[in-house]
Amino acid sequence: MARLARLTVPGYPHHIIQRGNNRQIIFLDTADYEQMLALLQEHARQTLVAVHAYVLMSNHLHLLATPETAEGIPQLMQSVGRRYVRYFNDRHGRTGTLWEGRYKSTLIQAEQYLLACMVYIDLNPVRAGMVQHAMDYRWSSHLHYVGRRVDRLVTPHPLYWELGNTPFAREAAYSQLVEAGVASDQQRALTDATLSGWALGSPDYVAQLQRRTTRRVMKGQSGRPVRKSH
Repeated sequence: MARLARLTVPGYPHHIIQRGNNRQIIFLDTADYEQMLALLQEHARQTLVAVHAYVLMSNHLHLLATPETAEGIPQLMQSVGRRYVRYFNDRHGRTGTLWEGRYKSTLIQAEQYLLACMVYIDLNPVRAGMVQHAMDYRWSSHLHYVGRRVDRLVTPHPLYWELGNTPFAREAAYSQLVEAGVASDQQRALTDATLSGWALGSPDYVAQLQRRTTRRVMKGQSGRPVRKSH
């Protein structure tokens, strides 16, 4: 069976997951995390990709990003992936692959899932038992959104700006969203959609998206179509 082409459409937010091969560690120390962030910032600018949220875990990473062109995200992930592997292998005296095949990604409906996806990303270290609170984790965009630092990699999505009329109001509102967490069904939907590559959103959103691309955006029904009776 032919490998399904990735779904990439400019102007829409994409949730992306890149894992280490066989779940191996991809960040061994502070220098590794900082190198990945520097590469993401450099190449996101070059490829015209706005990174709204991210988290770097020890053996994988998540991005939430909107590209200006159809080639933006593939170019970003390819450039960052190749340069980081060269850096990591040279620095740590190793050879061979680092990534678990191709990165996984899908499109999400912004109005329904974007803020939930940001919270889902922020809470990865909490779910993994690495920290008690999202604010305790250094390698994510969470600290930017709650006003604890300025992160030049991050480009807030317009929906974040709608959380309040002042920086303090937005930061407080977003902190409340993270405190509330993500419902289990939303968390499962975000994970499953990204790993499968099918778009996540309402029927109207999916129909609109399908008009923008020749690649099928949702999994079809199995079996033969049912004939209408006369």
